[in-house]
Amino acid sequence: MTESYIITLAQNAMLTALILAGPVLAVSLIIGSLVSLFQAATQIHEMTLNFVPKIIAIALVLFVLGSWMGQQLLAYTAGILISLPDMPR
Repeated sequence: MTESYIITLAQNAMLTALILAGPVLAVSLIIGSLVSLFQAATQIHEMTLNFVPKIIAIALVLFVLGSWMGQQLLAYTAGILISLPDMPR
């Protein structure tokens, strides 16, 4: 294995992880900010009020984008498995 091959493999792994986690993290950040703004405006400081909308929104994102995420992960895994015979030594 050469250094460039390992660096490329790590870059692809990080990019795939970022692509897969991005939508879930973005929705969680937006919903968390909106709930925190609501809590600050109404002075309601209930701990569970922050988690329930996040869980619902994340479940909805996973339901909508789950198949796409699975396809991306499958394509990445297939690419790694296909490149195994050509792996430099």
